[in-house]
Amino acid sequence: MMPSHEPHIVPGTERGIMVVVVGPSGAGKDTLMALAAKYFRGRPDVHFVRRVITRDSEAGGEHHLAVSDQGFASMEQAGSFSVWWEAHGLKYGIPAEVSVSLAQGNLVVANGSRSALHHFKAVFPRLKVINVTARAEVLASRLEARGRETHEDIMARLARGPLTVRGDYDVVDLDNSDSREEGERRMVEALSACLAEIG
Repeated sequence: MMPSHEPHIVPGTERGIMVVVVGPSGAGKDTLMALAAKYFRGRPDVHFVRRVITRDSEAGGEHHLAVSDQGFASMEQAGSFSVWWEAHGLKYGIPAEVSVSLAQGNLVVANGSRSALHHFKAVFPRLKVINVTARAEVLASRLEARGRETHEDIMARLARGPLTVRGDYDVVDLDNSDSREEGERRMVEALSACLAEIG
């Protein structure tokens, strides 16, 4: 993944904390984020970001704002994103409006990518990373259940790289190998710790 443009730097976001949730396919980060969003629903100090993606709104997965490539480019040129990046032929953007919530001292949670973390770090002074992982056999089982890849392709993908986050980041590793309820508990616990840090 090669971001083709430096992110739009938004100053004055140091009061709140930006949490970026990352993890490999099959780890279940989208599910855990949805469960956490439901848990914290109604709290004005916790904001889950709706990303802008050049992907059809009916494609499944997260609830995102779907735009065309041209629309995304126009938004980028207008400074509508605090961070944006490219991956797997798609473009992803974090709306610049998150700076308002952060300036108010809130917790902002965004779905991100390990390869884009350096851009997040350049923009957000108080950055936390939740790295959702699972044991290799669990990842393989979940990916096989999707039916998109062969067993051999999946094992080759899992062997390509470590599941850790590389670089100088404040990282919480969250093992989501167990039940959905246990994963939700760990995610809520991690986000609650961030809230406590904000005070």
